[in-house]
Amino acid sequence: MAADVETKLSAARTRLILDKPFLGALVLRLPMVAADPKWCRTTATDARKFYYNAQYIDSLSLEQAQFILAHEALHCALSHFARRQHRVKHRWDLACDLAVNPLLIKDGLKPPPNALVMDEFDGMTAEEIYPALDDMDDEPETLDDHLYDSDDADDGRSNDGGGAGRPKNDDQGGDGEASEGELDPSAGGAPQPKPLTEAEKESLQVQWQQRLAGAAQQALQAGKLSPGMARLVDHLLAPKLPWRMLLAKYMSSVARDDYNYSRPSRREGAAILPSLRTSQIDVVVALDTSGSINPEEMAEFVSEIDAIKGQVRARVTLLVCDSELAGDGPWVYEPWEEFKLPREFKGGGGTRFTPVFDYAARRDRAPDLLIYFTDAEGEFPRQEPVYPVLWLVKGKAGVPWGQRVQLN
Repeated sequence: MAADVETKLSAARTRLILDKPFLGALVLRLPMVAADPKWCRTTATDARKFYYNAQYIDSLSLEQAQFILAHEALHCALSHFARRQHRVKHRWDLACDLAVNPLLIKDGLKPPPNALVMDEFDGMTAEEIYPALDDMDDEPETLDDHLYDSDDADDGRSNDGGGAGRPKNDDQGGDGEASEGELDPSAGGAPQPKPLTEAEKESLQVQWQQRLAGAAQQALQAGKLSPGMARLVDHLLAPKLPWRMLLAKYMSSVARDDYNYSRPSRREGAAILPSLRTSQIDVVVALDTSGSINPEEMAEFVSEIDAIKGQVRARVTLLVCDSELAGDGPWVYEPWEEFKLPREFKGGGGTRFTPVFDYAARRDRAPDLLIYFTDAEGEFPRQEPVYPVLWLVKGKAGVPWGQRVQLN
């Protein structure tokens, strides 16, 4: 059986490399090790190696073996081992499985029995899924074992399952690829590795991000990177900046500050020194009150705009809209005036973004910037405006044009 299992895993890995080079390149970074069945029920990873129960792999088809290989590789590539923080381990492991499995199924892979898939979590990250699991009365078991940390988030040195310690990394090539010798099951199987230390997590996170970028580049060149995986890679490799920083950076970029080198009056002396010339910018701020944005979030957003607008000398026009503009608006705030909500707004009906852009089109001059605070689920104008638009989005919906900044 050992030889058959080795052959199946090798064939599954090779097929992934040929048919799905993005996943194949990630799988190639995990040396495959036969584990002691006393601790390994199915498969497992410690972000260094792929551990497997030979009897379990023998029970899978070749397509299902491809799925389980890619499953463990994605856990590592998505840095699930470094993202748990304060969260409860078992629930975090469930959230990670529920985030990974739909991605693989959409990519055409066949899941093995008992793989966790829930349609309501499709397209969500593990962080977004985790709080939704509070409502589950009976939490299921994960398909595999995640060995990178213990039940105590602060303990990177002990493991409740015992074990003789993580196998040394000496048998792993410098580039992290598995050699054929590592596929041979040892007598009794490998012992359970110890959890990662914080230093190891940080180091491995950098390595896996580099591997993720390299695998995506290879797959793009081969024309075999699916749209879903491409969006995932873009999201993971994009710089993670707080939305407040992105908002301040964007507003500052449209502020018209320049230096004037015109010849001064002779009475000011012979030297020609540059003087700073600043013009007031005109910003339209729109709030979506269709029901998805709560009052606390609105107040936080408005206070952030208020903190920035004085620095860039912004004149702000506030619009409030669900399916129609609020009847008692708009509200205009000069740079020296406090920008605050004029009254309490309650969520209502559907969402249409068109009224805000229709209002901007009726003005004497186009705004220098329009900032829309929304969940981005609604009716967009058919045509992109000539002025820049910044969408601060709570949720996962996309926008057809403009600059999108993820709020949560």
